[in-house]
Formats: sequence, structure tokens, C-alpha cells
Amino acid sequence: MHTLGRKITFGSLIRFALPTVFMLVFSSLYTIIDGIFISNFVGEDGLSGLNIVFPIINIIFGIATMFATGGSAIVAKKMGEDKKEEANQNFTFLFIVLMAVGVLVTIGVLVFIDPLLSFLGAIDTLYSYSYDYLFTTAMFTLVTMAKLYFDFFLVTSGKANLALINSVVGGITNVILDYVFMGPLNMGMAGAAYATEIAMILPVILSFIYFASKKLTICFTKPTAGIKLVLSACANGSSEMVVQISAGVSTFLFNLYMLQYIGKTGVASVTIVMYSSFLLTSMLLGFSAGISPLISFNYGQKNYMKLNKIVKYSYIMVGIFAAVSFAAAQALAIPITTFFAHGSPELYQITIYGFRIFSFAFLICGFNILTSGLFTALSNGLISALVSSFRTLIFFVIGMVTLPPLFGVTGIWLVVPIAEVITLIASVIFLYVFKDKYGYSKQKSQLYQEQQLNEVK
Repeated sequence: MHTLGRKITFGSLIRFALPTVFMLVFSSLYTIIDGIFISNFVGEDGLSGLNIVFPIINIIFGIATMFATGGSAIVAKKMGEDKKEEANQNFTFLFIVLMAVGVLVTIGVLVFIDPLLSFLGAIDTLYSYSYDYLFTTAMFTLVTMAKLYFDFFLVTSGKANLALINSVVGGITNVILDYVFMGPLNMGMAGAAYATEIAMILPVILSFIYFASKKLTICFTKPTAGIKLVLSACANGSSEMVVQISAGVSTFLFNLYMLQYIGKTGVASVTIVMYSSFLLTSMLLGFSAGISPLISFNYGQKNYMKLNKIVKYSYIMVGIFAAVSFAAAQALAIPITTFFAHGSPELYQITIYGFRIFSFAFLICGFNILTSGLFTALSNGLISALVSSFRTLIFFVIGMVTLPPLFGVTGIWLVVPIAEVITLIASVIFLYVFKDKYGYSKQKSQLYQEQQLNEVK
């Protein structure tokens, strides 16, 4: 029996998703580790310069995640339908297309790097820091995209532990190289970028070797070209692309308003708070990605009883995590802020105030992230993208335009919690409307169980 077809219990769901959670947490630590070393070896301006280029990095991540999540949902569904060869052809072709897109992105960033930095708000004191980091990162775009693509498909192939090992190896390598490049070698911002990208090379090589083996669940094979497949994968994974692009837009707007209301210290403050958000969001996205193949596989098999259990248990776990993460954020606000903002009383005061307000979003964001991931796994990219765009783009932009003029800096910090609350209402509506269509409702589950019993009789 394939790993995705095993019995569903509360414990088995946690065990299945846990490697993916740790995988994405370690992946998010690449950026956070860079921030830690930059804050210590370069200083506040370096931290601000790093935040300036996040929107471009978000786009690179977004494209890769779109192909990975959208493609893995298609591949997992086809495996559930016992179409293994077609699944492998889809996996191979999407990887080739992703690499071609990566080449275009690399060229675009390198050619237009100056106007991009100017548009993103890299003022004179931050320009060199932002340039060094972005230029180096762009040179390794293909590595970054391949790493993300392979990580998601390792989960889909039932080898989430391998994805976790890859991320741990990469994370440890990143820490060592960050210290070497930024400490003894004094390479500054470029050193931080080199450390991150080089740390991804070994995991990519190991993953490539794994997928080249013909004996495994998912492997490279002769691809069958098809624009319809690419469009379907992109549409299905569009919500994850929206998340990343929206994160870039939100970072850009945060920087813009902080520069207007406080200055570059405000940008550094946003960077610190966003690190905590990155970590939390990575855990939630990891859980959502971890259970996604289970949802797609059982939906493909029309096993609504298992589908109902997966959905029910998942929301229970997210609810528990929401309460724990909010309590942890409130308790750890001071030590986290002190770690990054030592030596700058102004940065400390701004950050600790914003952290306590911003963390109220932690109570809600998990429900919205899980809902978006659920609809991606069910191949409904439109609803998934709507949920993602509501929380990270539409309501965020509306809030950023209206709240700061009314409440000043406090309004900036309130934007994300309020956007999450409004999105939660939309998520509940979508879940109710589509519950019978996709079979995750209790009624559909009971009907399926009765049909199975009748077939046995």
C-alpha cells in the first residue's frame, strides 16, 4: 500500500505532516539566520537593506512554490487514480518548464536590478546592502527553485523524511558558511547571500539523484509536453504564488509606510517582526503542504470517510497551534526583540510595541492558511487563491491605505490582524459552500461508509 493510502488517525496525521513542518521551518531559517548574522556583523542598515529586497525573493519563491504545490496536487491525484506513468511524465515536464522560467527570471533581475532597487525604496544609505544581497541571490535562482520543487515532491512521493534531512543539512551548512563568509572573510551582505544559496546546492544534488532512480514512486521519465498541464498546475498552485507575491507587496508597503512615519529604523523593526511571522507561517504552510498529498490522494480515490477525518483533525490541530503560538509570541516578544535590537533603544521600543499588536494575527492565520491549502489539494485553485489574496493582499492593501492615516504607526501594526479576521469569515463561508461537492462533510463521509458496508454485504 502506498504511504498516502494508509489509515488516518490523529497521531498518524501528525506523524505524516511533521517532517514537512520541520522541512519548511528549516527552509525559513535560511533567511532568519542571514538576518541574525547581518544584524551582528553589518548592523541595522544591513538588516533594513535585506528587507528591501524581500519582494523580489518572494517572487522567486512564489513561482517555484506555485509549480510545486499545483503540480504535486495533480500528481498525487493521478497516483490515487493509479496513473503512475502519467504522474511521472507530469512531474518531469513541470520541472523542465520551471527551470526555463528560472532562467528568464535570472536574466530579468540582473538586467533591471538598478531600477528594481530604486522602485523598492533602496535609499542611498541602504542601496549597496540591498544590491549585494539581491545580485548574489539572483545568480542562484535555479538552485532556489529546484530546492523548493524537489522538497514538495519528496513529500508527495512519501519521502518527507528525506526532504527534512535535506533541509537540516542545508540549514547547518548555512550557519557555518554565514559565520565564515561574514566573519573571517568579511564578505558582508554578499557573504550572507552566498551562504544561503551554496547551502541549497547539496540538497538539490541529492534530490536529483533520488528522482533519477526509476524504482521509486515518483521519478524522472520521458516528459509529455502540454501547455494545458502547465496552466492547470499554475492555476492550482496560484494561491501559493499569491501568498508569496502578496508577502512581497506587504513588505514593500510596510517599508514604504515605516520610512514615511519613522524612517529606516522602522524598516529594521518590520524585519524583526516579520522573522517571527515567517517562522510561524512556515510551520503552518508545512502542515498544510504535509497533509495536501493525503487530501489529493483520497479525493482521487473518492474515499470521503478518510477525507473527512483528515479535514476535521487538521482544523483541531491548527486551533491548538494557534493558541500556543500566540501565547509564545507574547511571552517571547522581549527576548526575541532584544536579540536583534541590542544596542539600539529606539529600535527595541518600536519593535516590542509592534510585536505585541502584530501577534494577534497568529490566533487566526492558521485557519486561513489551512483553508487555502485544502482547496489547492482539491484542485480548486480559484478558491484557494481568493483566500490567500484576501488575507495577504486585498484586505491588507485596504487596511494599509486606511488605518495608518487614522491611527498612525499603531494602524500599520493593526493591518495584518484585521485582514486575517475578515478573511476568516470568507474561509468559513467557502468551507460550508463546498463541503458536499468535495466530500469532506460529515454527511458525505457517512454516506460513503454506508456504501462500503453495502458492497461488503
